[in-house]
Amino acid sequence: MNRPKPSPFASHWALDPDVVFLNHGSFGACPLPVLSYQSRARARLERGPVHFLVRELTPLLDDARAALAEFVGVDADDLTFVRNATTGVNTVLRSLSFEPGDELLTTNHEYNASRNALDFVAGRSGASVRVVEVPFPITSGDDIVSRIEEAVTPRTKLGLFDHVTSLTGVVLPIERICRALGERGIDTLVDGAHAPGMLPLDIDSLGATYYTGNCHKWICAPKGAAFLWVRRDRQPEIRPLVISHGANADVSDRSRFRMEFDWTGTWDPSAYLAVPEALRFMGTLLPDGWCELMERNRDLALEARRILTEELDAPTACPDEMIGTLAAVPLGRGDYRFETTALAFDPIEETLRERYRVEVPVLACPTGPASILRISAQVYNSPEQYAYLARAVRDIRSTGISAT
Repeated sequence: MNRPKPSPFASHWALDPDVVFLNHGSFGACPLPVLSYQSRARARLERGPVHFLVRELTPLLDDARAALAEFVGVDADDLTFVRNATTGVNTVLRSLSFEPGDELLTTNHEYNASRNALDFVAGRSGASVRVVEVPFPITSGDDIVSRIEEAVTPRTKLGLFDHVTSLTGVVLPIERICRALGERGIDTLVDGAHAPGMLPLDIDSLGATYYTGNCHKWICAPKGAAFLWVRRDRQPEIRPLVISHGANADVSDRSRFRMEFDWTGTWDPSAYLAVPEALRFMGTLLPDGWCELMERNRDLALEARRILTEELDAPTACPDEMIGTLAAVPLGRGDYRFETTALAFDPIEETLRERYRVEVPVLACPTGPASILRISAQVYNSPEQYAYLARAVRDIRSTGISAT
């Protein structure tokens, strides 16, 4: 089969032209102009490391944080940069204290790394993790909220929920979930790894206690740029994973939260500093900026899902309103299923990569016997690429999964 062309916007990225790249959601992909900006920031650092890190960095971080805060709808003083959303989740969980008998609430769709952190903290304190079983396919957001509410007990202390589930690509009704738990006095930690740049965000209005998100995914900043937002009344108890000079810095114009997180040891801050450039550049690709970009990518994800479900005779896994720029297509009971781990890949995924040069994840369904084909839709993708993927999966079904 002849490989399809991406969209014309692909010229802004360094992606391998011989690979049909449909997996932006895993690690993102940074545009060339943003990488160039990061290189200039890194060169500035290396021209004068002491001057840059000691004298120039603080106001540069302030400017970068202000641009990001405006984009996600928070006060910049309540926002800090972290390396990735997993770091943000760990930072909150490992700052909090729990007791034997406490319950920490999550769902069976929760991202594996975040679930591991939750299990670790619960095991260390004698608390327990209560998992809400959310079906897949999903019929409605109402069902998810009801299941979470029914799982709350007097011992529930915290809820950890994806804003957009990494495994199944579903946009959870996160504001309703946060409000429902908040009315019961339960704090919520939202793992918004995929949300910034995928969905319009106004974090202040969600009702969450803590929110963390990546900038390297849908904002398209360099790898190693993410953020953690903490509601102001909870900031005194949240400490960085690395305690450094900020713990006893004698300053009067910054909060302890600000001081501790802004300096956790020597590091390359260029990914953080490139976030405003990523916001600027991605916002110039289409005439109406970010609003049009997010709408275009969502429309492409819905079209891709339509192509795949029709061509593969697959069910629609959730309502359209629960789709952002990720979409999961169940592959069905007749397809080969393989339990994936961090160190192993589904053979269908490997066959797609090696035989057809398609990069797309095939994941184990959280509730059923089928595997999931999870597609991403970024501005550099085209509808023809998803049609090619559908043909490749049909071909695998008829010829087998061997990558040779």
